Amino acid sequence: MPLSAPRRRVAVIGTGAIVTGGHLPALRAHAERVELVAAVDLDEGRLDAFRQLAGARVAGFTSTEAMLDEARPDLVLIGTPPALHREQTVAALEAGAWVLCEKPLCLSQAELDDITAAEEASGAYAAVVFQHRYGSGAVHARDLIARGELGVPLVAHCQTTWHRDAAYYAEPWRGRWATEGGGPTMGHGIHQYDLLLHLLGEWEEIRAMAARLVHDIESEDVSTALVRFRDGALATVVNSVLSPQEVSRIRVDCADATVELTHLYGHGNDDWVYTPAPHVDPERVAAWRAPAHHVPSSHTAQLGAFLDAYDQGVRPPGSGPDARAAVEFAAALYKAAFTGRPVRAGEIGPGDPYYTAMHGGHPDWAPKERA
Repeated sequence: MPLSAPRRRVAVIGTGAIVTGGHLPALRAHAERVELVAAVDLDEGRLDAFRQLAGARVAGFTSTEAMLDEARPDLVLIGTPPALHREQTVAALEAGAWVLCEKPLCLSQAELDDITAAEEASGAYAAVVFQHRYGSGAVHARDLIARGELGVPLVAHCQTTWHRDAAYYAEPWRGRWATEGGGPTMGHGIHQYDLLLHLLGEWEEIRAMAARLVHDIESEDVSTALVRFRDGALATVVNSVLSPQEVSRIRVDCADATVELTHLYGHGNDDWVYTPAPHVDPERVAAWRAPAHHVPSSHTAQLGAFLDAYDQGVRPPGSGPDARAAVEFAAALYKAAFTGRPVRAGEIGPGDPYYTAMHGGHPDWAPKERA
């Protein structure tokens, strides 16, 4: 951070649990670098409660446009339901503000192209919250893999097996394509497979299946995929909300070691385990130990990286290609599952039905006309 960098004026759009539980603590942790000046929520009671929690100097608005016009924030943090993300992100960018938005950044590659166009026109940037990338354990693992310290990646497993009951889907925006963008592939497992992509890089081909086994929703409640990465590694990906024993797990078997992360909603250094192959020298294994500093994966860690980029005037991590990778992967998984054929990286573009909607208009999955 440059010594002359001023405190940045920040606004939040949405004042629900993810903002109070994730973004507000992050803002407080970086209080020397940011000042929360405004909050937006259609629910005036919830807005007032948030302002009391955040501080009396935070101005309250029920309109994003009014907030952007009056408060003129440098940064906007978005924590609203997914269907609102594209519109609110584009509005903030057009007002000249940088954006850090909860996942998914938007509901399709077409919407992502709208955000990219707004970035190019404004010079501001929009990043998505994928906080699991920013824990020190993840940074360390990615560095080891990228430098070849663990050998060539060969086999990987990415598991998000969570449990959500009928009450969870009683929220009218959940489980619907138009408002959530999909099921656990978009709303839950996206954190883990984003981290997998962060660790292993570009993929080439995906084959998948999806099903609606329990919940009365439009989207899937479980999906599975087989993925071939550009360097030849093969991976499995499972996204489920049907699993009583909840766990989030990534395992990468490299030629010289297995690296495994097991957690639920966030990880620390101790959640990463390295198992050497029998031929590896113990002195080499010692170099794989977790870093001396401990940074848990969190909104706080990602906000710090985002502010560093803002102060340097460079594209922040989690934006541009980083954001597109997860959206494209989700679209490819859905297309492979619903069509029953392999999908290759880069094949979904304008004119492809999965470019504009994750259901691709498939007759068994697209929203039905309501009487």
